Amino acid sequence: MERTYKKIELVGISNKNYEDAIQNAISKAAKTLKGISWFDVIEQHGKVVDDQIAEYQVVIKVAFKLD
Repeated sequence: MERTYKKIELVGISNKNYEDAIQNAISKAAKTLKGISWFDVIEQHGKVVDDQIAEYQVVIKVAFKLD
């Protein structure tokens, strides 16, 4: 069976952890994209405020199947 996928880049953000940032990005994308199949974490970043971690940021590539 032949299949074709498209990959897009997303940035997810959370104030809890990196996993939550990934889930936030995928959940939001799933509202408009059908057939999300996998993701790759490209980068992880964070924001520091007053010597404390204030935000977790991830750049991911998400693949979804084209009809």
